[in-house]
Amino acid sequence: MEENKFAGKLFFTLITDRSLCRRPFFTTVELALKGGVKTVQLREKGLTTAELYALAGELRRMTLDFKANLIINDRVDIALAVNADGIHLGWQSLPCKIVRGLFDSEKLIGVSAHSLHDALVAQENGADYITFSPIFTTSSKSGLLEPVGPDAIRDLKSEITIPVIALGGINERNAEMVLMRGADGVAVISDIILADNPEDAAKSLYNKITTCKGKMKISVQLN
Repeated sequence: MEENKFAGKLFFTLITDRSLCRRPFFTTVELALKGGVKTVQLREKGLTTAELYALAGELRRMTLDFKANLIINDRVDIALAVNADGIHLGWQSLPCKIVRGLFDSEKLIGVSAHSLHDALVAQENGADYITFSPIFTTSSKSGLLEPVGPDAIRDLKSEITIPVIALGGINERNAEMVLMRGADGVAVISDIILADNPEDAAKSLYNKITTCKGKMKISVQLN
């Protein structure tokens, strides 16, 4: 598959959850972008269509200012209305093949995957990338899914060719574990949303990601 020009920004993704924000929602996102977040994935429940559109519109303006991606969860209509960079699909969403027919080829389509089977189906149906979760224990999946552990990323990468974004309990302390096992990037929620200073939290994780990727590039060159 030809590399999408927006895919390179997936290496550091913030998934939103306004219910967890310690600061005002837009302040939190803006600080995260200042700290180095390159993709914002809007995942908000319990809003009317009008409320979600207003939220997405403001995030579109904000992400454009920072030259960052905006990905909308599930709602193709909202993604099209605000000219988002892509859509993220779950198991209750429209099928990936249908969404691909609604979007132009430059729009990203991401799919949530929790197993190799999920990932293979997503790739076959035209997904540009997957989020693979949960890697570590996380409150958002507590009691629903068992963490797969970072080694599962290496196994997954040996079977699929589209980018794999690791999700679930990832923070500055364990990000290197998932990246060194082949993850193309990380997605976080609470590590930034719950931080007293979202900008500092994002900056610390951004530095960890870029340092790790630099080490990996050097290692490849030496080999």
